[in-house]
Amino acid sequence: MQMPRRRLGRQGLEVSALGLGIMGISGVAGMPDMYGKPDLDEGIATIQRALDLGIDFIDTAEVYGPFSNEEVLGRALRGRREQAIIATKFGFRLTPEGRVQGVNS
Repeated sequence: MQMPRRRLGRQGLEVSALGLGIMGISGVAGMPDMYGKPDLDEGIATIQRALDLGIDFIDTAEVYGPFSNEEVLGRALRGRREQAIIATKFGFRLTPEGRVQGVNS
């Protein structure tokens, strides 16, 4: 069965009806690590499985990790970049430790 598609806007961009938010792969800036160290290999495998199932709309942000979520996504997409449409959020002013100090976009 093929994944249903949705058109976004008027420019012709189409994405899978289901998307994959990958915040949980590396956590969010300023949040306590409640579940232990993330298993990045498992996160990569999850992203790759989603692609295999036809899910191509992937959501990330610089604040996830912080800073590391987009790097993990890059590792997962190595050799498969053309299969994904990435939505990313930006504009947080982060300290070197990854704490949000406001916005700067």
